[in-house]
Amino acid sequence: MEVEAGQAQRRHSFDQAASGRLYARSGAERWQVPAERLRTAVERSLDHRFPGAATDAEAAVYLESLHADDLALACACIDGHDDAGEHFIRELRPQLYHAARTIAGDDGRELADSLYGELFGLPGKDGVRRSLLAHYHGRSRLITWLRSVLVQRHIDRVRATRRLEPLDDEGTGASSQAAVVPDPDPERDTLIGHAQRALDAGIDALEAKDRLRLRLYYGQDMTLAAIGRVLGEHEATVSRKLDKARRTLRSQVERALAAQGLAPAAIARAFELAAGAPDLQLDRLLARSEDG
Repeated sequence: MEVEAGQAQRRHSFDQAASGRLYARSGAERWQVPAERLRTAVERSLDHRFPGAATDAEAAVYLESLHADDLALACACIDGHDDAGEHFIRELRPQLYHAARTIAGDDGRELADSLYGELFGLPGKDGVRRSLLAHYHGRSRLITWLRSVLVQRHIDRVRATRRLEPLDDEGTGASSQAAVVPDPDPERDTLIGHAQRALDAGIDALEAKDRLRLRLYYGQDMTLAAIGRVLGEHEATVSRKLDKARRTLRSQVERALAAQGLAPAAIARAFELAAGAPDLQLDRLLARSEDG
């Protein structure tokens, strides 16, 4: 494991000048986060974003896009810096509670509190405290990442509750039996497999806020106004950016399917099948935890 970490560090290391500029704009000194501590976090972020080797140009663009101030704050909170913890409580916790109420209603406070405990570290079986903030990589604003995690936790709770609900009598009738009859379309599984891979790649390529908007709209059935309140955006802005994200995603999926050798008719058929496939619903694809 140490060898792998060392390889990742060498593969994505960056020069001292770039490191110094990033440290300066991060404000890490405020939280007494050493330069090497932040550098390690940034290298982990690079390795997470580029599992293979990134070019110098890609790494440079990525470094400029990082929310270095939020990444430094996350490092300080993980390390138990008191001032950083107080700043989080004062500035971010109220936003966290507001987002939780918008997402989960009356259950929002309890949802936010359960997440809050994980952010500042819960002891594992070995007694070592681990913080959920270790999964934050600075790709989006910290509050955006937190809202995304809240959405995912709420979706998980709703699904867990539904699994525990007893089936009604109608669910055991002929219609239920008919639902498990295999699809006679011989191309269905192949085309859905192509669509699955293309959608996965397309969603991963979207910006964090675009993924969150899609998740709230399709996974949570939230209104544009409600999404705007969560993200601090005007309703018209949410609508415009949702439309752009949908068009971008469709374009990326079409290109990916074409690159896999599918003809236009097969691509259209893949979209048709995906729209009605319960295993390919957009809310499920968007329900993966944000990687920050």
